[in-house]
Amino acid sequence: MSDASGPTPGREPELQIRVEPRRIGVCSWSLQATDATDLTARIDRTGLKAVQLALTPIAEGRPGFAEDAVFNALQQAGFSVLSGMMEPRGEDYSTLESIQRTGGLRPDEHWEHNQRHARHLAELCARRGIGLVTFHAGFIPHDARNRERATMLDRIRRVVEIFDAQDVIVALETGQETAETLLEALDEIDHPMVGVNFDPANMILYGMGDPVRAVADLADYIEQVHIKDATATTVPGTWGSEVPAGSGQVRWEAFFGVLEEYGVSGDLVIEREAGDQRIADVATGAALVRRLASNLA
Repeated sequence: MSDASGPTPGREPELQIRVEPRRIGVCSWSLQATDATDLTARIDRTGLKAVQLALTPIAEGRPGFAEDAVFNALQQAGFSVLSGMMEPRGEDYSTLESIQRTGGLRPDEHWEHNQRHARHLAELCARRGIGLVTFHAGFIPHDARNRERATMLDRIRRVVEIFDAQDVIVALETGQETAETLLEALDEIDHPMVGVNFDPANMILYGMGDPVRAVADLADYIEQVHIKDATATTVPGTWGSEVPAGSGQVRWEAFFGVLEEYGVSGDLVIEREAGDQRIADVATGAALVRRLASNLA
């Protein structure tokens, strides 16, 4: 009989891998705050203690969102920053056609600005200890022969390198292309500091496939998850509708099940971009997460 206090003869001892608990947060832009003080008050009303922070208003010095004011207010309130969000210039979400033209890094006329902006945000992240930034890259063409596809991948790679220089991971939002196209693009970019911010509602809003199945394709790249819900359009070429989490077409039990099955351990950040009861809807989303998700902080 082997000594119970030691490893079994002939077997390697199992490695004990510590998995950090997932945190629940809210997207700052969902709360429509007027300034830094208002932002912390609204986060507090959601009952949450963490936030994904829109960085562009801070970097641009928009009124009420001076860098020191925002970070001092968050620190004094005891809120942690899970990640940041970059807003490329000129995005027009009024229609599917307009965002396809203007989204992310696609417009040539804004590319130089977006590179400079990425550098400013990367430096801000380095100053403030933010290790993850998300944004929509823009519609990536599926056809490998499409010249614009090569341009898009080059631009994404360049932005990733800018953030990498400051030790910040970039996570691309899902939705504006199929999971298959995004996976092919990520494999082609082949950079250790690029991943995915998985938003299940965007897959439905843009008509880009079933988010539960998409998790299986993209699991190895998922750095963070947005908790958002939607219903699909009945009119081809138009938007679906964003709705409070739990009331749309995201199959949440299956969604959290496949996250667990594939070992996705990123933070869970509630996003609400429609409606006039944002704080209540965020609280509803948080309750859904606590009911269905595992390994929560």
